Amino acid sequence: MSKTQPARGMRDFLPADVRKRRFVVDIVKEVYESYGFEPLETPAVENLETLMGKYGEEGSQLIFKILKRGEKLDLTESELADLALRYDLTVPLARVVANHRNELPKFFKRYQIQPVWRADRPAKGRFREFYQCDVDAIGSTSMVIESELCAAVAEILAKLGFDDFTIRLNHRELLREMLGAAGIVEELQTDALVAIDKLDKIGLEGVKKELSERGVSSVSADGILGFIADVASKDANADILAAAESFVGGESAAIAQMREILALTSGTKIKIDPSLARGLSYYTGAIFEIAVPDLAGSLGGGGRYDGLIGMFGKDQIPACGFSLGLERIIVVMDERGMFPTDFGNSSADVMVTVWSEESVNESVNLAKTLRESGLRVLVYPEADKLGKQFKYASQINISKVCILGESEIADGTVTIKDMDSGDQVTVKRNQAVDSLRK
Repeated sequence: MSKTQPARGMRDFLPADVRKRRFVVDIVKEVYESYGFEPLETPAVENLETLMGKYGEEGSQLIFKILKRGEKLDLTESELADLALRYDLTVPLARVVANHRNELPKFFKRYQIQPVWRADRPAKGRFREFYQCDVDAIGSTSMVIESELCAAVAEILAKLGFDDFTIRLNHRELLREMLGAAGIVEELQTDALVAIDKLDKIGLEGVKKELSERGVSSVSADGILGFIADVASKDANADILAAAESFVGGESAAIAQMREILALTSGTKIKIDPSLARGLSYYTGAIFEIAVPDLAGSLGGGGRYDGLIGMFGKDQIPACGFSLGLERIIVVMDERGMFPTDFGNSSADVMVTVWSEESVNESVNLAKTLRESGLRVLVYPEADKLGKQFKYASQINISKVCILGESEIADGTVTIKDMDSGDQVTVKRNQAVDSLRK
């Protein structure tokens, strides 16, 4: 007998699940479009060479590769696969911009809501197939871009009902300057960033151990981790940036940019966090992550990646983006009971009964009239006892039932039953819409 469970790390979505997802996605779309972002879609499958080398050491290991079709399996690993499932939505966007540069405006603002795949170890809120809700702006180095991305994401979370989130902000160049100030040579800085990115997962001692394994001296590790631990106790962004200035030996372009972002996002919940690294190697400037209490990991993240698009063409085109994790948002909203109590309970507003096989046309015609008025209407698919039809309506949470029995059909009327109260009223057929809307 075949297994009925989906593949590990993949999920089926039943109607109630899909409605919740649509609820979140509709708010995401509404806010992104209010900021002038346009929709984009890309294929699920990309050329393997498009993805490889863009995500850093660990990211590249999580790419789902697709075996060549019809090939013998006595090939080397590099010969076995030439395609892969997309790992994120950012690298495909970079490819699209490079490929369609002459067709796109100078400043291209896009949002994209599609699934991505990662050969990761499944865990709570972590899946092998999941949706990302990305928003990116291409073509400008202005900090207005960073500020608008943070503002849009903060507005989405507020509309969804989150009141305890924080957008953590750091800068890749400041991280490099901090590593240099701690005595970590440039050749080891990428490895050091990979280790520091795991700080919230393995703690200070775990990171220190990994830094040592990657060739960083204990003196340098103590220097960088000591600074990170020290600023963790500071609440004010101004104090954190002042400490960073002192550590790296003066204000840098990175610090100046973060000060500008803070000035442009007054009122948005942003906290400077010098420990934030973001594991993907393509980031070049400001980086962000959304933190909420009691959640391992984040609800989303992003940053500036001015060098990525240039990997696909001659021009270096500046870009910055933010990605929301749909799955984690839904998990947290479910756990906290944040979805409206009357939301997504039913696929229809009204059910029309069927009295007999001979009266099916009467029921179908009434349903058609009700649909034309904008109501969502389900017709019970066969003649059956009214009790069974009522039971079905209750099972699928339909609150109103239009009864077309023998007397209603003869009199040109319809009886409307309220499934919540049990009350019912009989009205002329042409008054049914008004009665239902009341």
